[in-house]
Amino acid sequence: MMMGGLFFIVCVGFIGLFLGVVLDHFLPLFLNLGAAPRGSFGWPLVGETLRFLRPHASNTLGRFLEDRFSRYGKVFRSHLFWSPTIVSCDQELNHFILQNEEKLFQCSYPKPIHGILGKSSMIVVVGDAHRRLRNVALTLVTTTKSRAGYLDDIERIALHILGSWKKRVVFCEEARKFTFSVIVKQVLGLSPDEPQTAKILEDFLTFMKGLISFPLYIPGTPYARAVQARARISFTVKAILEERRKNGGGYNNKGDFLDVLLSITNLSEEEKVSFVLDSLLGGYETTSLLMSMVVYFLGQSSLSLEQLMREHKAIRANKKKDECLNSEDYKKMEFTQYVISEALRCGNIVKFVHRKALKDVRYKDYLIPSGWKVLPVFSAVHLDPSLHGSPLQFHPWRWEMETRR
Repeated sequence: MMMGGLFFIVCVGFIGLFLGVVLDHFLPLFLNLGAAPRGSFGWPLVGETLRFLRPHASNTLGRFLEDRFSRYGKVFRSHLFWSPTIVSCDQELNHFILQNEEKLFQCSYPKPIHGILGKSSMIVVVGDAHRRLRNVALTLVTTTKSRAGYLDDIERIALHILGSWKKRVVFCEEARKFTFSVIVKQVLGLSPDEPQTAKILEDFLTFMKGLISFPLYIPGTPYARAVQARARISFTVKAILEERRKNGGGYNNKGDFLDVLLSITNLSEEEKVSFVLDSLLGGYETTSLLMSMVVYFLGQSSLSLEQLMREHKAIRANKKKDECLNSEDYKKMEFTQYVISEALRCGNIVKFVHRKALKDVRYKDYLIPSGWKVLPVFSAVHLDPSLHGSPLQFHPWRWEMETRR
């Protein structure tokens, strides 16, 4: 009798939990049924996230967006990353969202990302903390780029890696090696052959794998290993910061990234460590991926490659044999910039960003309900034939026309 009663209680509990999950999933839809854009919510808990994240070629929208775009238009509702969501494939709305950062919308990455990046990361903090960290970032970037020898260091690392190539290389791996060597040199002052560099790289690769894994903290999973790798990187960075302090850092001895970072008094130790990790993350994956995309697209466009080589040879012809390029030389590389812009458009390295509505927002005929996630999809704009003629074609010259408008 007691077992039957216990079984009944368990069943009622499971039914209550199930109904609660379903109600929590669909209630936002019913409350905003007439005002929010059309769309669908998918299954409870997972919503339509798995279909949204299904891998696809970078020069396509993917089956999910193509289907929703054809059924509901450029702006539609969905349920993604455990939240009711407005997805925007519209250029004007995307611009409106980004222009109203911290006014109507706020950065809102999924909670599991916070576990890997840390609570002090500039990528996840919001409000006044984000503005403060962003201002510090601008100061650090400006100081680093203005340092004597900044461009020379980058060129020397590039020549060193090129000199190590044999008959065949995997370019994306070489690009990652180059960008990591540059960022570690500029941020931590470490050369590629130092033991600490190899240690940081090993942990950083583990960290990167977990960043794009299923967010489940169970020992042995990529996510759990990434959280542990971040802790080890933080420990190494703290040791480097402490060593620099002992040597008189923070008083612009070298005037490099670390000295400037140590001299900033309105940052906690954890924020300084997170700043270094953010710099490694921002400089590593996106830059190396862009370099790989440029090489991939140039391999398919002989005319683009020929014009790029002519531009570089013309600049190199005016330099002495071992003379490094300076900032004025790079400013002359107009076609190079067109190639980079077109690779960014075709490659869609950053497909979308996470935002959240801080209040009910009216935009044209749409209502974006307060608290809903908002995803501006950049790839949809990049591949929009009404904005870019022959959008699937790699055509750097289109940016020459854009600059003349």
